[in-house]
Amino acid sequence: MSSLMMVLLGLLGFVVVIGIWFMQGYNALVRVKALLDEAWSGIDVQLKRRYDLIPNLVAVVKQYSIHEKEVLENIARMRSLSMQATDVAQKAQAEGQLTSALKTLFAVAENYPQLKANENFMSLQTDLGALEQDLQLARRYYNGAARNFNVLVNMFPSRIIAGITGFVAAKYFELDSAEERNAPRIQF
Repeated sequence: MSSLMMVLLGLLGFVVVIGIWFMQGYNALVRVKALLDEAWSGIDVQLKRRYDLIPNLVAVVKQYSIHEKEVLENIARMRSLSMQATDVAQKAQAEGQLTSALKTLFAVAENYPQLKANENFMSLQTDLGALEQDLQLARRYYNGAARNFNVLVNMFPSRIIAGITGFVAAKYFELDSAEERNAPRIQF
């Protein structure tokens, strides 16, 4: 065999090894990105449940608290802003504001003993508490998936593949203040 043939075979072997490495690295990025997308979908599902529950809660409170129009309008506005948020950072900020508005609503409800005894309100209160816990779990899962994805995107040598194929690090779902991190208190 000629030395030229040996060089070509060696070069071909090198290209095949690089191709296999690239393909495996790319597939790993795709797999972890799919898990990240699934995690974000989980947050979306919980937020949708929350958005659907809030109007019912507001309607029950509205029957008892005619004088609290501003609080109820603020919740509707914060809900709308949260639903319109497009990226993780905007969604986290809007959710923090919505959580604060819900805390205000429950503080207002303290002034209406008949409301606290209302079966619909108590049921909605229980549903919201459970939903907030589910939402917290979905956020944790998303942030874990984002961490795994970011490690892969930033770790050598997969960083090279991520750069070539356009994968960028994901943002974490973080709330701005410590107060926003707590679920609204809904015990009466």
